[in-house]
Amino acid sequence: MPARRVTATIALAALASLLAVNAARADGPAISTPGTPTVVANEPHQLTLSWAPSAWVEPGAEQPINYEVQVPLSPNTYRFLGSTTDTTITLTDLAPGTTYRIAVAARALGGYSDTSPTTTVRTAAGRATVSYLNLDWSPTNNQIQHLLKVTNTGTAPLDLSTVRVRYHLRFEGANTSLVPNCDWAALGCDRIQQAVQFFVPPGGPPGAMTTPAPPGYPIPGTPVPGWVELTFTDGTLAPGQSTGPIQLRHHRHSWSNIDERDDPSWAAATGKWTANDRITLDVDGVREFGDTNS
Repeated sequence: MPARRVTATIALAALASLLAVNAARADGPAISTPGTPTVVANEPHQLTLSWAPSAWVEPGAEQPINYEVQVPLSPNTYRFLGSTTDTTITLTDLAPGTTYRIAVAARALGGYSDTSPTTTVRTAAGRATVSYLNLDWSPTNNQIQHLLKVTNTGTAPLDLSTVRVRYHLRFEGANTSLVPNCDWAALGCDRIQQAVQFFVPPGGPPGAMTTPAPPGYPIPGTPVPGWVELTFTDGTLAPGQSTGPIQLRHHRHSWSNIDERDDPSWAAATGKWTANDRITLDVDGVREFGDTNS
């Protein structure tokens, strides 16, 4: 075979090999999946995680690997928690006493990995927690009915006047009318204050978060996020002590039906108390329990 033909054949073989490698890379991630994150330390307001490192699938063109720590919310949607080039990270922006599903993904110039399996962890309790008992077995009737109970899980007395509890909901159909009621409380309904707030959708007045809605807002049919905020006039809880049950009931002015199933803080009735960490609790403005994006 003439030399030119041999050279051409070798060149074509090399090109085919290169194309095959590139095709292999195109068919899958160029970086291996990092290990499942494991909990190294779990303290109020601080969670430390570690995982096995990733590696480049095809050696020779490696770039530094960066790890993204995230909470998967739905397919291709996640909440970003932090990033590092190490295989250990300490997160300080998570709420205490709250359950999180956490995963890790590797990223680099020219490559990425699949997301690791998730680790489910409840962060260490903060100064207080909220217990929840749904009294309403029909989530589409004309009332929201549940019991709440605040417990001091800290080591010092808890001044209830510094506590703020928020039950998060969505006003379907842009109907932001809601009347909050306290039917009964072990510590007395006269020591409990409630306020309804919602966020006007884009297109409303600048910075608007108001009750009642301004004319023309919210746009009819738009789901509107908001909450019922519960605060206390006074009282002190010793460590380990709770407020006892607080029975709450909310309805619209028109007594029309309310669909609770899309409310972030709603959980299906079970007849049992539960630590509902989709209800948030702050002490002196610091989140001590609950995260609607957990």
